[in-house]
Amino acid sequence: MSKATAEGTRRYAQRMSSAVAKGHFHERNGLLVSSIGLGTYLGQWDEHTDRNYQEAIKRATELGCNVLDSAINYRFQRSERAIGAALRETFEAGQLSRDEIIVATKAGFFPFDGEPPRDPRAWVTENVIDKGLARPEEIVGGSHCMTPAYLEDQLTRSLGNLGLETIDIYYVHNPETQLEAVPRDEFLRRVRAAFEFLERAAKDGRIGHYGTATWNGYRQEAGSRGYLSLAEMDSIAREVGGDEHHFRVVQLPYNLAMPEALTNANQRVRGEDLSFMMAADRLGVTVMCSASMMQARLSQNLPPFVGQALKGLSTDAQRAIQFVRSTPGVTTALVGMSRRSHVDENLAAAGVPPAPVEEFFSMFSNGEA
Repeated sequence: MSKATAEGTRRYAQRMSSAVAKGHFHERNGLLVSSIGLGTYLGQWDEHTDRNYQEAIKRATELGCNVLDSAINYRFQRSERAIGAALRETFEAGQLSRDEIIVATKAGFFPFDGEPPRDPRAWVTENVIDKGLARPEEIVGGSHCMTPAYLEDQLTRSLGNLGLETIDIYYVHNPETQLEAVPRDEFLRRVRAAFEFLERAAKDGRIGHYGTATWNGYRQEAGSRGYLSLAEMDSIAREVGGDEHHFRVVQLPYNLAMPEALTNANQRVRGEDLSFMMAADRLGVTVMCSASMMQARLSQNLPPFVGQALKGLSTDAQRAIQFVRSTPGVTTALVGMSRRSHVDENLAAAGVPPAPVEEFFSMFSNGEA
């Protein structure tokens, strides 16, 4: 199969059943999805880091991780290519099947190619404007674009980088960036045009589902300039794709130091003010959480109450991951892992069930988190 499937992900989960605890896999959009995913954001743009990522990816899939997350601009397309190379090796060796793995990537920021260009402005002119992918006024901050023509170009490149026929989850990357330069009505027009393209890409089989991967947008207070309404995104998807639309997944940062998605009631759904997690649940949207360890800053020196509440783990890195994967409404805690040793430590958390709801919320009820 050319994409993740219900049968394939079920097969994978069954094969991993002796290595991971109950509750590690969640059923979402017809797929069984691991509660820990491997992210590929950080690292130098060199062959050494490429090789490390490839080994980390292979090791992660051996330990029960079937979610691989990237973006075309991560390490100037090298992260996508590292995923592609690792998957090709495992497929050819018969260690893994394509239908068992959920691959996600993003488009929006200019990716360059392998390394930064000497003249970024000239690169944008030559590779975006001169090719008719966007007009200058559709580019924000010299780095962000989400026109249908640009997304078409980026999707084609990502499929080539990954060596895949279908990308299971395709995100518009930080769409709130556009709000730095355009009025909200123009922004929503651009979102609609992007979603129309993504619905077509889903129908022709190049992507499975799509969504928005954000940083600040869903965490800001309603009414602020860069605020994103999940209900508004869902409404646009329904307008362009009907009830069977493919806007089914979102990504945002969430961790011990950034709990807003759980604690702030900044999303309004059907007349009710809800936290982002509750809003996503009401709208049937899967939540993937980035920055689970806040780029390793939460991997050590956590306060004692975290270990007291989240039991059965041996390191603070595992506790930080456990906090995210135990949060009601979270499907996957994404963790940047570019080394095999990081994978071994972090995926050990998969051997412990997510914390029960009462245990998880004890941190909040005690006023500690």
